[in-house]
Amino acid sequence: MPVTDEELALTAAQAGAAVVRAMWGTSLTRVAKSAGDFATAADIEAEKAILDVIRTARPDDAVTGEESGRTGRDGAERMWLVDPLCGTLNYAARSMLVAVNVALRVGSAVTAAACADPFAGEVFWTDGARAYVRRDGVDDRLTPSAESRLVDVNLDPPFPNAPAFQAARLLADRGFAERFRPRVVSTTLAVTWVAAGRRAAYVTDGHLRDSVHFAGGIALCRAAGCVVTGIYGEPLHTGAGGLVVAADRETHTALLEIIARDGR
Repeated sequence: MPVTDEELALTAAQAGAAVVRAMWGTSLTRVAKSAGDFATAADIEAEKAILDVIRTARPDDAVTGEESGRTGRDGAERMWLVDPLCGTLNYAARSMLVAVNVALRVGSAVTAAACADPFAGEVFWTDGARAYVRRDGVDDRLTPSAESRLVDVNLDPPFPNAPAFQAARLLADRGFAERFRPRVVSTTLAVTWVAAGRRAAYVTDGHLRDSVHFAGGIALCRAAGCVVTGIYGEPLHTGAGGLVVAADRETHTALLEIIARDGR
C-alpha cells in the first residue's frame, strides 16, 4: 500500500533524527556558511538520510534542503522543505535543544510535516488537518495551552523589520515581564511546543515563506488550532512578515499590543 505524505514526513524526520543522535558528542567537522554561520558533518549526513527517504518514495517531487539547496524541476507543485538540524549552534555546544524539520508544500499550502526531537524521542506531525505527537509508536493529539505563560523569542538574525520591530525589546518590556515569562531556546522546536501546550507563544522576525526552518512548525500550530499571524497581526507571509504564534486569542492579542507599543 502506498505510503501517505504524512507517514513519509515522519519516516524522513526520524531518519534524520537517528543520524543526529548517532553523531552526538563526536568531533564534528564544521563547514563555514556565511556571517559566522556554519554546518556540521551531522547536518550534512542527516540531510542525506532524509533526502534518501524522500527521493526513494517520491522521485518526482522537488526538494529544498538547508545544506544542499534546491533540486527538482522548476515550478514543481510538490516541494519538500528540509532542515536536518535546527539548532546547529546548540548541537555543536553539546546542548540537546535541536529539531529535525521536514515539510511538504503542495501548491501554496503545507499539507504534511514532521518535526523530530532526536533526544526526547518525540516526533510532532500533521496531515494538514490535525496535529499529533508520536512517542514509542503511539500518537496523541496536540492541545495548545497558554497556562505556562512561557513565551519563546527568537533573537537570531536577520532582523528585516529593525528598528521598528526588534524581538529583543520584548524581553525588557515591563508589560511583557508582568504577563509572560521569556525563554530563548534558539531552535524551532519551540514552535512545536506551542502546539503541544508547553509554551504559550513564540515570536520571531524574518521572511518565512518556504522556510525550511519554520514551515513544519507553522503547519503543526495551525492544525492544532493556535493563532498564527505576522508580527503585527497580519496574515502570515504578508506585510512586514515575521511570526507570532500563540496558544489562544487572548495571548495573541496581548503580544500584539506589546509589539505595537514597543514599535512606537
